[in-house]
Amino acid sequence: MTGLAVATEAAMAAIAARLAAVLRPGDIIALHGDLGAGKTTFARALIGVLGWPGEVPSPTYTLVQSYDPPDVRLSVWHVDLYRLDSSDDADALGLFETSAVLIIEWPERLGSRLPADALRLAIAGSGDAVRHLTWAAPPAWEGRWPPLLPT
Repeated sequence: MTGLAVATEAAMAAIAARLAAVLRPGDIIALHGDLGAGKTTFARALIGVLGWPGEVPSPTYTLVQSYDPPDVRLSVWHVDLYRLDSSDDADALGLFETSAVLIIEWPERLGSRLPADALRLAIAGSGDAVRHLTWAAPPAWEGRWPPLLPT
């Protein structure tokens, strides 16, 4: 995995904006990190850059929050799998049947069912600490990730 230090929430939002610029229908972004690491903050920034004008609630209890054009450039499902009991429960959510961009928090709950072409982003740190963002970009992301990132 490759990575960089991200000192501020604004810098993390700038990274989310660069990612938003290269997204395509069906892309999957797997956000790994402990509670409080900034997964939801990153997802909110990404959805905001895609055009969502309002609040982006955490899907902790709903599991899936969807955003559709014309309010956003691409259909997006913001998914939080923290409360998933089994990877098989993902079938009921329809995660593997949509062409929407999937932003998945707690993707490890899918186990081996997380598609191989998912962009895996891991955020480490919490509170006011500098975050460390690392990633694994499969061939489906070649030429799109990483974009020029802030230092």
